[in-house]
Amino acid sequence: MAAHFAGKLFLYLHSNLHLMNKAFSRLFTFILITIFLSMFSCKHEPDDINPGDPNNPGDTTGLITCDPDTAYFKNDVMPIFQSHCAECHNETTSEHGLILTSYSNIINSDHIEVGNASESDIYEAITDTDPEDRMPFGRPPLSATEIATIRDWINQGARNNYCDSGCDTTVFTFAEAIEPMIDLNCKGCHNASVANDGVRLDTYEFIAEVAQNGRLMGAITHADGYAKMPYLGDKLSDCQITQVRKWIESEFNK
Repeated sequence: MAAHFAGKLFLYLHSNLHLMNKAFSRLFTFILITIFLSMFSCKHEPDDINPGDPNNPGDTTGLITCDPDTAYFKNDVMPIFQSHCAECHNETTSEHGLILTSYSNIINSDHIEVGNASESDIYEAITDTDPEDRMPFGRPPLSATEIATIRDWINQGARNNYCDSGCDTTVFTFAEAIEPMIDLNCKGCHNASVANDGVRLDTYEFIAEVAQNGRLMGAITHADGYAKMPYLGDKLSDCQITQVRKWIESEFNK
């Protein structure tokens, strides 16, 4: 509607420019054209955050329940980028000029073809069969599930969406809560191939060891003296932190 109104206004005023002096007419025409064209030159911005997203302050509606057939950026996609990509592609390192630490950086990188994963550079990079070209470089490839998540997210419109994952503090066994949480948020930087800070989080034994010595809780609660984890990502939810605490208190229930 705004574009239609601007077009009408432009045509009307342009047809009556003879009423104005020549110098002012040219200036006014230039301003109108600039405004009109700007309506169609905006980049894709995060304007479709789901209700209840904590990144959308002021929203008072409830969270959307997660649909298993939908890939959600904040829940599913961003943790993959944070765990596997952000170390080399952040505001400081920005290898190849690419920053993958936020929705805005990712969607405006020109490496995402919205609605078409097969034409997106990022998807091509994570599915390349040549280890010299595949991303993340020098690390194990993304899992089939992670690749499918990014593919589905792009094909579904690469939205800045979010949903209520249904976190339950009464569920805190390793298999049901801790392992999936660690795999999604931490494993990319803490595994057999890449063990940042000498920490591995790719098996029950390694995770239990880091939990027992206090480093896990210190990192995820952002306590003083500990590296804040997930790396360059949002702090885990209170529910998730409670699940980890209860798991530790249960003496690492499998």
